[in-house]
Amino acid sequence: MKKKIFIIAEAGVNHNGSIKKAIRLVDIAANAGADAVKFQITNAELITKRAKKADYQKVNSKRNETQYEMIKKLELNWKVVHPLLINRCHKKKVIFMTSAFDIKGLNEIRKLGINFYKVPSGEINNIPYLKHLGSFNKKTFLSTGMSTISEIDLAVKTLLNSGLSKKKLIILHCNSAYPTPYKDANLNVIKILASRYKVPIGFSDHTLGIEAPIAAVALGAKVIEKHFTISKQLKGPDHTSSLEPQELNAMVKSIRNIENALGRGKKIVTHSEGINKRHVRKSIVALKEIDKGEIFSEKNITLKRPGTGLQPIHWYKIIGKKSKRNYKTDDFIND
Repeated sequence: MKKKIFIIAEAGVNHNGSIKKAIRLVDIAANAGADAVKFQITNAELITKRAKKADYQKVNSKRNETQYEMIKKLELNWKVVHPLLINRCHKKKVIFMTSAFDIKGLNEIRKLGINFYKVPSGEINNIPYLKHLGSFNKKTFLSTGMSTISEIDLAVKTLLNSGLSKKKLIILHCNSAYPTPYKDANLNVIKILASRYKVPIGFSDHTLGIEAPIAAVALGAKVIEKHFTISKQLKGPDHTSSLEPQELNAMVKSIRNIENALGRGKKIVTHSEGINKRHVRKSIVALKEIDKGEIFSEKNITLKRPGTGLQPIHWYKIIGKKSKRNYKTDDFIND
């Protein structure tokens, strides 16, 4: 992962079970300038057939069906689709990622030679899953939606004790409401997590719009993950909480602008402002004609632009001295 802000365009299940839509999502992410595009290995068999949908899923999918039925419709033949998407990502110069919800899925990702893994928020307390993933010792993004600090502590401990190097761990602050109300985004937690775990902290965002991820970068987030879609008008659980292509473009551009604006944390005179320095600062100049031997005082010298002469910091060194030569009005004092 590069030192710049790592932006993950989360396609998730917004392909709606269509390979063509999945490929189009790769293109949208790449065109926006995202670093990675991430999908999800959906598996309805991990859900009981009577499990009800979450409230947001009921609203967004607008279908009277169980969670099992909803996920079943979103499944793809990943053994066929993964190679197609990986090739497309390679062509478009964007990193391919996918998240799994069980150990079998993790093993499938490993077979693909993928070096980036994402722990979904719902698996943060899945100890067998975490132990297995930790043994891979690959770059791991730990999402923390719906979790307490003690649960994050246990997840981190499990991953590290299972073989994951701390240098390969990134923790993602997250709120798992779709969409997340701004009052619940709790972005200040980013600083708390950074201080507590001493690893890069990111933000997996589910708010509407692009303000929250931009603010997260300003607060120190090193990774941004954001859902996107081809169109919010499509049917499915996540479309209405996702960014459309033009919004994704705007978010990526804004984040790149902010990371440039953050600078290096060292106060310096930059080139862009340095060229104005002499024009807007002042110099010590003669307020009126001054004869050689005359004493400099507030009655015969003053401060005026430009700042190419003796600087005002020398004012009190000049006051009270004798002039070594004659000066005309507005001449720079250079005694």
